[in-house]
Amino acid sequence: MTGSNSMSSGYCSQDEESDDFTFFTAKTSFFRQPQAKQVAKNVTKEEEEDKRTSLTEEEIKAKIDDYNSKVTENGMKLSSDGTYTGFIKVHLKLRRPVTVLSVDGKLGTCSSSDSSDNRTSFYLPSDAVKQLHISSTTTVKEVIQGLLKKFMVQDNPRKFALYSQTRRNSQDLFQKLPISDCPLYVRLLAGPDLENLTFVLKENETGEVEWHAFSVPELQNFLIILEKEEKDRMRLVEQRYAAYKEKLQQALCKVEGKPG
Repeated sequence: MTGSNSMSSGYCSQDEESDDFTFFTAKTSFFRQPQAKQVAKNVTKEEEEDKRTSLTEEEIKAKIDDYNSKVTENGMKLSSDGTYTGFIKVHLKLRRPVTVLSVDGKLGTCSSSDSSDNRTSFYLPSDAVKQLHISSTTTVKEVIQGLLKKFMVQDNPRKFALYSQTRRNSQDLFQKLPISDCPLYVRLLAGPDLENLTFVLKENETGEVEWHAFSVPELQNFLIILEKEEKDRMRLVEQRYAAYKEKLQQALCKVEGKPG
């Protein structure tokens, strides 16, 4: 990739007729596909065994044919070198604000801003969904980088992780995907049904917050947000206890008003 769209070993270009973007990495043999051990939790034992070894060219072709037979658009396309391309959808479920480039102040309600470099702390829409056109060799790491670039997010990519979301017994299960896994391979194994598996971009929950990855303006912004949340929570608690106190006083008045 060259020019302003440069990114590691691939390229990322805006689709002029839709809000999708294409992101391909340098093509390699299908034998180099990841083992993809950590994918959907509700697959069969036989499918789990398939993930532990790379599929043969014939198996890849058969799975792509089966996949395409279940969709009316956005199918997968097999290339002569064994790689293939297709589409995945990624749901953004970020709880914390991200640092983005401000464009004419049209990003929405901002928590705070740094006018010196036009960067703004901004909450991305919780229901945002982005469709990506990727290659079978595109890794999780590259998908995350491509998504952040699409939304002009300036935060360190290590703050984010791509998860596979499955559903079992009416519960949503999230599985963090290793950065070397290839999402299109995971999609192919799971099939096109989004009920079986969806991709979700979330904060990278490592158990401990990597504060050194945040800039000073970001940390200051977090303090502002925490103070606001604290005040909101205190107001709710005060309102709740005020309501309880009023009910108790009303009950007390009724008891005192009764003849002895």
